[in-house]
Amino acid sequence: MKKKILITAIAVAMLASCFAGCGSSKEKLKLYLPGEYLGENVIENFEKEYNCRVLVENFDSNEMMYTKLASGGDYDVLIPSDYMIERLINEKMLQPIDKSAIPNISKLTEQVVGLGFDPNNEYSIPYFWGNVGIVYNTKNVDYKDLENEGFAIMKNSKYKNRTYMYNSSRDSFMMALKDLGYSCNTTDEKEIEEAYKWLLEVSEGTNPSYVTDLVIDSMANGDKDLAIMYSGDATYVLGENEDMSYYVPMCGTNIWCDAMVIPKDAANPTLANKFINYMLSNDACMDGTLTVGYTSPNKEVLAEVMAEGGDYADNEAYLPRTYELDEIFHDNETIRRLTNELWTKIVATEQ
Repeated sequence: MKKKILITAIAVAMLASCFAGCGSSKEKLKLYLPGEYLGENVIENFEKEYNCRVLVENFDSNEMMYTKLASGGDYDVLIPSDYMIERLINEKMLQPIDKSAIPNISKLTEQVVGLGFDPNNEYSIPYFWGNVGIVYNTKNVDYKDLENEGFAIMKNSKYKNRTYMYNSSRDSFMMALKDLGYSCNTTDEKEIEEAYKWLLEVSEGTNPSYVTDLVIDSMANGDKDLAIMYSGDATYVLGENEDMSYYVPMCGTNIWCDAMVIPKDAANPTLANKFINYMLSNDACMDGTLTVGYTSPNKEVLAEVMAEGGDYADNEAYLPRTYELDEIFHDNETIRRLTNELWTKIVATEQ
């Protein structure tokens, strides 16, 4: 859930919404979501349609969101990621979605319905989805290397000092585990140790720069030749730089889904369900996907933007594949503890 959008216009709109809501007698909805993750006009349009005020607050990570909610944060709608939603469900921190209030659920594309973290969509409704792959400079990277090596291209000394890795333990261990033929949800300590050694080889082989959102503009500018990226960020990069393309290894990858949920103690669940239904509408989904660049869950919007002449028709990163070796992350304390400990050692080797 890392995005690139028209920041200024949206920030101004959200601030105006928040200040206008102060002291107002209008019904209020408190929304907590990642930064830079809203369509340009969706909040304003929802407020007009339902004569309400939407108060928007942003979080930097799923873990930050969890800590705030667990400490008594008061919100009506959250937009976390799959594995965190699974944790919230297991810890009974969410209330069921009122599907009778969400007729637009019929607009969901089948790829995002019934995913493993909430198989009946009882507690969550998809917001954006995507996968993890490799953005590469077509002028400087041999496509045969990508085909032959997959994620292991990140160890190829041919590309030393020309690569980016996400500073993310879960995403990086996913890449290593999938290349080794293991599940990215393994709890086998031997497999995780093997993945750790694989990642050390990456550090030694190509001396990657470990970054977060910096990778988006850097790859759009062509600063390096290879980068592990989320498909939504890759969509933006490919749209900005015609030399860049996107490759997803055949060993499998992570396919992720961020979704809308309602906390157990939400003050306004009725308006929350109306908001979720609104965010699945064609207009809201089109606004969101064109502004943010991430893949819409709305099948009609997907068909339109991917059709000939559509905004993302020629963008290899926009629409994730459907592939049996791709996996959703699951919440697991063993994975979280081990990978975080080992990742600290890996990043410490950066020169």
